[in-house]
Amino acid sequence: MAAKNPVIITDKDEMRKWTRKMRSQGKTIGLVPTMGYLHQGHLSLIQEAHNHSQLIVVSIYVNPGQFSPSEDLSTYPSDFDGDILKLKSVPGGVDAVFCPKNMYDYKYNKKQKTKNEIENCAGGGGGGVVSCVEEKGRGHETWVRVERLEKGLCGKSRPVFFRGVATIVTKLFNIVEPDVAVFGKKDYQQWRIIQRMVRDLDFGIEIVGSEIMRDSDGLALSSRNVHLSPEEREKALSISRSLLKAKSAAEEGQVKCRELKDMAVQNITQAGGRIDYAEIVDQESLEAVEEIESPVVFCIAAWFGKVRLIDNMEINI
Repeated sequence: MAAKNPVIITDKDEMRKWTRKMRSQGKTIGLVPTMGYLHQGHLSLIQEAHNHSQLIVVSIYVNPGQFSPSEDLSTYPSDFDGDILKLKSVPGGVDAVFCPKNMYDYKYNKKQKTKNEIENCAGGGGGGVVSCVEEKGRGHETWVRVERLEKGLCGKSRPVFFRGVATIVTKLFNIVEPDVAVFGKKDYQQWRIIQRMVRDLDFGIEIVGSEIMRDSDGLALSSRNVHLSPEEREKALSISRSLLKAKSAAEEGQVKCRELKDMAVQNITQAGGRIDYAEIVDQESLEAVEEIESPVVFCIAAWFGKVRLIDNMEINI
């Protein structure tokens, strides 16, 4: 079967017109939002989307609204041509790729940021913690927040992250108007935040969580893995191994979360990692628990070298 060539759309209005045309023909639309530099984990999201919709839209956009000025926006990996080749390899293919140049360009700003300013997060204004798109004057100033769910886990060390995620996903939903959107469970907090946002704001969109894809040695797939040295990559295996050990211990009756967390922190630290957080939380509320009495998820973020990795494992006992 010949590879499907997706239509590539860069303009917001053209994307909306394409989707509405397809919907007028009775087609259902599935959206898979990505920041590009695709790997097998992303492709598995597309395969999952095929189970829920007739046509697939993949968005490729590195969102500056979820990066603070001190984070790695300018070094986030990209390979658009390679991404398109990978999308063509997916069984069933992809129907459209939405790859806007700037989702925050409203064409009437008196002062537009220069390309250098955007890439390097310069010029954030307004006091407090800002993202890479904020500026004084008539720039973007409307943000979506899921106030309680965004506070813990990644939200502690990345205070603008989930505000940026919720806002860009809302913009994508308003432009693409999908019936279904698929998110990976590796970004567990993000998945739950989007679920809650869709519920609270009455989006008519089904949110599907897709299971984590791992390399054969257990490392969770991530676009940032490319920045790991071979030695750092080997050490980073301590995260998934610690999660598996904790899950096994819980299934054997060890339900005290402090002991499970301490064990994981020790293993990762001894391997050379620097812990951002290690928390066992309720799967829906994301509130920390002291003892496992209902379904929980063990979430870990750790640094190896200059690379921050996240992983998690659901524990259902």
